[in-house]
Amino acid sequence: MADEKSPLICIPGQRLCLSNKLNLPGPGTYEENGYIYSKLVGTVEIMKEENTKTIVVHGTKEQSVVPAPGDIVTAMVTQVNQRFCKCIMKCIGDIILTRSYRGILRKEDVRATEKDRVEMYKSFRPGDIILARVLPMTEAHIYSLSTAENELGVVLAHSEEGVSLIPISWTEMQCPKTLAKELRKVAKVVPEKDAMDKINK
Repeated sequence: MADEKSPLICIPGQRLCLSNKLNLPGPGTYEENGYIYSKLVGTVEIMKEENTKTIVVHGTKEQSVVPAPGDIVTAMVTQVNQRFCKCIMKCIGDIILTRSYRGILRKEDVRATEKDRVEMYKSFRPGDIILARVLPMTEAHIYSLSTAENELGVVLAHSEEGVSLIPISWTEMQCPKTLAKELRKVAKVVPEKDAMDKINK
C-alpha cells in the first residue's frame, strides 16, 4: 500500500492490499480472491488495532457506493413472475444507498438445492424485504442476486391485514393477527453476536 502518512486516493474496484489475518476489510471496501478492494471514490484510512489493520475507504460522495459481487444487500421485491423477481436495492451491508439500484433474482438462484422445484410465487411477494448476495454482473445496469444461502431470503413481509409476518419455518411465515400462514423463502437471520463470532474465528 501507499505511504500511510499521505492519503491514498482510490476508485471503485481498485485493489488496495492483501486480505488476511492482519489486513481486514472495513466500511467502503470488499474482499474478493484474497484481496481487499475499494467500493468508493475516496481516501483510504488504515485503522490500527493490536494485531490487525482495518482498511476503510471514506467516500467523497455517498452516491459513489456501488454494489459489488459478494456484497450482502437489503432489497425490496417489486415484481414477481414464474421465472424471476425484480428488486430495488436499499442498502449494501449497513450503508443506506442514496440512489437505487435494480436487481433481478432468478428462479435458479433462490435456493441451493432442489432448484427445479422452486416456485417464485411461493418464495417472494411484492413488498417483501429480502437479504440477498450480489452475483457477478451479466447485464449492464442490472445486478443479479442470489438467496441460495440459509441466512438469505425474506426478512420482513406483511400479511393482507398489513401486519408483519412472523417466521415459523424455512418456508412459512404466519400472521399473528389471523394466524394465516404464507409461503416464503425465509432467511435465517444471524444474531449479531453469532455473526461477530464467525468473523472473529
